[in-house]
Order: sequence, then C-alpha cells, then structure tokens
Amino acid sequence: MNKIEPLIIKTWKAAVHLRRATDKQLKTTLLQLADELEKSSASILKANEADVAKQDPDNPRTDRLLLNKQRISSIASSIRKISRLANPSNKTLERRALHNGLQLQKITVPLGIVGAIYESRPNVTFDIAALCLRSQNGCVLKGSSEAENTNQAAIRLIKKVLKANDIDPDCVTLLPSDRETVQELFTATKYVDVLIPRGSDSLIQFVRKNSLVPVIETGAGVCHIYVEKEANIKKALNIVVNAKVSRPSVCNAVDTILVDEAVAPAFLNQLQPLFNKYQVEVFADNKAWKILKGYPHLQKAGAEDFDREFLDLKCAVKVVKNIDEALEHIQVHSTKHSEAIVSNNKKHCERFMQEVDAAAVYSNASTRFTDGEEMGLGAEIGISTQKLHARGPFALEKLVTEKWLLRGNGQVRE
Repeated sequence: MNKIEPLIIKTWKAAVHLRRATDKQLKTTLLQLADELEKSSASILKANEADVAKQDPDNPRTDRLLLNKQRISSIASSIRKISRLANPSNKTLERRALHNGLQLQKITVPLGIVGAIYESRPNVTFDIAALCLRSQNGCVLKGSSEAENTNQAAIRLIKKVLKANDIDPDCVTLLPSDRETVQELFTATKYVDVLIPRGSDSLIQFVRKNSLVPVIETGAGVCHIYVEKEANIKKALNIVVNAKVSRPSVCNAVDTILVDEAVAPAFLNQLQPLFNKYQVEVFADNKAWKILKGYPHLQKAGAEDFDREFLDLKCAVKVVKNIDEALEHIQVHSTKHSEAIVSNNKKHCERFMQEVDAAAVYSNASTRFTDGEEMGLGAEIGISTQKLHARGPFALEKLVTEKWLLRGNGQVRE
C-alpha cells in the first residue's frame, strides 16, 4: 500500500466526522446534491460525452455508460428519495438489564468504510455516495477507465456540496481507475471494512478470489424465466420480451428461457416476430431449434450457453418436459439472482417460489423488478447473490452492522 493509502486514510479519518453529522445536515446535503446535479447537468453530460465517444456505439453495453437529461433527472430523483429514507444507523435493536445490574443495549452503527469496484455505470458513483452519506459510512470508489471523465465530474460535484454543508469532503473518495489500484485496495484491511464489486461475473469472481477485505458479491445474474404449460401465452410473451429487451445490459435481464414442451410451438412461434424486431440472437437447444428454424438470428446452443450472463440482445432457449425438469435446470445453472415462472397454476407457482434458491423469485412478472428503486428501498449498491449479511438489493438498510453498549457502575466479573 503506497499509492492510494493516503487517500484511503483521509476517508477513514473523515468518516469519524461524518458520524457526528446530524440527521438534518445529512438530509439537507443530499437534497442540495440532487439540486446541484440537475443545475450542473451540462458539465456532467459533457464529461460523459467524452467517455461515450471512446466506446463502440453498436455495443449494447455502451448504454450502461450513457447519461442524458432524463437519466440525470432520474439520478437526482433517486438521491431525493434516499434523503427521505430513515437513517439505518443508531437504531436500538435491544435493551435490557443483566442480573448484575449492567445495562445492555444493542444498536446499529455504520459499517465504517465501504469500498466499491464497478464497471462503466457512472450513476453508481452517485448512488453509492448518497447511500453511504445517508447511513454515515465513508466510501472509496474505484470506477472503470471507460467512465473516468464522468466519475471525476461527479466526485467534484459531490465534494463541493459536502464542503458547503460542513461535512468533510474526504468522506467520499474516487480512487484512480488503473488496475494497480484494485490490487492495493484488496489489501487495505486496516481501513476498508467491506468491498463490493459491481459488474460482470468475471470482475466479481476476481475480487472474491483475491481480496483480503471482506467481500459482498453483487450483480452476476444468469436469470431464467420458465413458461409453464398452463401459462397465459400473451402474458408470457410480454414478460419475456420486457425481461430481455428493455435493458439487455443489466444483471436482472433474462438470459435463459425455459419453455414447457406442451406450449413450446405456440409460444416460440409467437415470440419470433417480437424478438426479430429487436434482432435478439437466440441460442436454442435441439427441440427449440426445430421450432425456431427459419428465425434469422438463430444459433444452436452449446452447453456453455446455459451458463452465460449475456448482458446483450442474446438469450438461450430450452424446451423442458415439465416443472421438474425446469427446476432441475435452474438449480444447476442459476447464479441465485432472479428467477421467474409464468403460469396460471397457483400450485406450481408456489412450488417454484418455495423451491428455487435465489435472491428474488417471481410469479407472473418480469425479472427486471429486482432493483432497490423498484422495490421501494431507494437506490442500491448492487444485488447481493450471497447469503451472509445481505441478499437481494443491497440498499440503505443493509449498510449497517451492530454494536453492543454496556453501561455499568463498577461491576467486575467474578
């Protein structure tokens, strides 16, 4: 640790100051940040244009990087919503007296310093900063080089607002975007309390395998939708198309469509023109291939295609015999992010929701709702696919840990 250690230490020290901030001060800061973001949108968009200009315009992933006035407005709205949420820190969870007279209290406290490593999306810079400020956590952010100009403009604005509201601006720090920073961050165990990767599965696995700082995994999603034999076909088509094409580059987009053989011809034949409109590339198993033969964007699926998080206008399709085969396939290939069933059979829907092991399980709805904003939690740092500490949207309520307070009058242990 040498290059980024001074930056992290500044954040570590500034976090103490942040924990002394009043609730009114925090709310005012976030509301002003939202206002200033909209007022300064021109400079943010100019920086973003420079980043986008370096990318392939035909790559759907470029959409993750792109900002426009509508998205700026959405980010500002999200920050305002976060300001209205209750601070999850300093809440009493338990209070009682011990037999020796000690007064015991358990409270929630900030995690401390939250580190984040993320790809492309510049909105994440604002989301994480706002969530950490509201929960009184310091944060060190390592964005990608693709979004470097946008992230730097965002941090300048955040620090300006922090300073104006008498909060140490060092409690939010943008680290250099080079790869050496990541390796140094992995060993910052003295100062960084938790590290959260947000991006591709390869990024998440790399962080998980190499970081000495505790890691909360987020983001990687091989999401399935199972169209059961008693599904309403029209409803199933709307759900599948929405889950694939509304934003194909996000982690809650569907990757594999499982279709019951009883409805496969009817469903897949009607799906073809809808997918063709968006030029969705389909990787089909043998049964689906026979039905879809003639679809202009058809590929034969290999075994590896059913483990792919496409993040693109691509998906795998498999025809299954029944719900048992669908559940077995999901158990083998799921990354435990978001899974869905479409069916009018309530018994099968409930069985699916009970047996599938994932952070979010849906009945007759698009997987695209796995999102802190959509679930009323405010923005989220990411979608946690693990089971310790947080699962699902890693939002404001999870940015705390616990502390035990014991007040005595000279007690000693016998």
